[in-house]
Amino acid sequence: MASVLSPYATDWLDLVFRWFHVIAGIVWIGTSFYFVALDNHLEPVEGRDDLAGDTWEIHGGGFYRIEKYRVAPQRLPEPLHWFKWEAYWTWISGFTLFVVLYYFQAHETLIDPTVANLSTLEAVGASIGLLIAAWLVYDALCRTIGQRSEKALAACIFALVVGTAYGVTHLFAARAAYLQVGAMLGTIMVANVFFVIIPAHRELIRAKKAGRAPDPAANVRGKQRSVHNNYFTLPVLFTMLAGHFPFTYGHAHSWAILVCLMAIGALIRVYFNNRHAGRTLWWIPVAAALGIAGIAIWIRPASVPASGAPVPFSQVKSIVQQRCAYCHSMNPKSTTYTTAPQGIRFDTPQEIASQASLIETVAVQSKLMPLNNKTNMTDAERRLLGAWIAQGAKIK
Repeated sequence: MASVLSPYATDWLDLVFRWFHVIAGIVWIGTSFYFVALDNHLEPVEGRDDLAGDTWEIHGGGFYRIEKYRVAPQRLPEPLHWFKWEAYWTWISGFTLFVVLYYFQAHETLIDPTVANLSTLEAVGASIGLLIAAWLVYDALCRTIGQRSEKALAACIFALVVGTAYGVTHLFAARAAYLQVGAMLGTIMVANVFFVIIPAHRELIRAKKAGRAPDPAANVRGKQRSVHNNYFTLPVLFTMLAGHFPFTYGHAHSWAILVCLMAIGALIRVYFNNRHAGRTLWWIPVAAALGIAGIAIWIRPASVPASGAPVPFSQVKSIVQQRCAYCHSMNPKSTTYTTAPQGIRFDTPQEIASQASLIETVAVQSKLMPLNNKTNMTDAERRLLGAWIAQGAKIK
């Protein structure tokens, strides 16, 4: 099934909404990081029982004194600044990108017949269904287990992430699977803002206007979900960036790699939140570094001995031009692209040789490329490319 958009239109939608998504995400992540750090910087104020604390900060050439009320001030201030649209626009722009790049081009990017032979309707329906299910299950856990134990809730969420990562890597194309997990967490984050955090703020304001005591439970729920969003941020960011690193999502155990790296991201967030509260847990950066090193050693590809008859570059060039340059060329023959994806071209011997390590990762060690094996690269051709690379990727 062909894309419903022309390649040129897709390129422009990709550019505009990706740019917008990054801008909105920076603002949302920045406010999340700042307000959690602000809470951790607060110090008690003598003689002010109405305050949770205050803090002094210096930035932009001046001093700031910031106070946080335990519940609310006696009189509502005007204007009152809200933080919500950065979250909404991040999700809207991200979901639009997912629609343009993965739903409209499902058979090129979302579906891999070697993983699961799905129709476009089945794949898109499963993806959207999982986004909705992620929020419903998470919210139910927060309202039950989360009321009794945050540690038990964290364990349940981690188990669900593990199960989801394993499941989607056996349902969607490898790169799409990583993004699906990130999109599910991102959907939880924006739903936290829309369904819990902002309603808690509105309840606080309604109570003040009505002259009644605000419901403290609403504030507790809003604070809980805000902290959760803070811990989800770095894992989600990894899924957004992972598309640049096929040695992760192209591995046979890609789901485990995803879980491990997301866990490291959350652990790094734990370190900074504690650091802002005055506690330096040095074991966390050490553990994170050792964890990354351990993953790198674990998934390091086995070296291929440079043995056998020398592989002439003419054979390699023929394979690459027939199987790879179909898309990766200055003027692609593929109707999906107007320019070479990610700017990677194989038009000249020098360009082929310069990308030898990438070819090894995505076409020899894994079968990520050609995408869905659209050009029918054979296993014999992959072995020949691997032998040529092992012999030094010579073009003469």
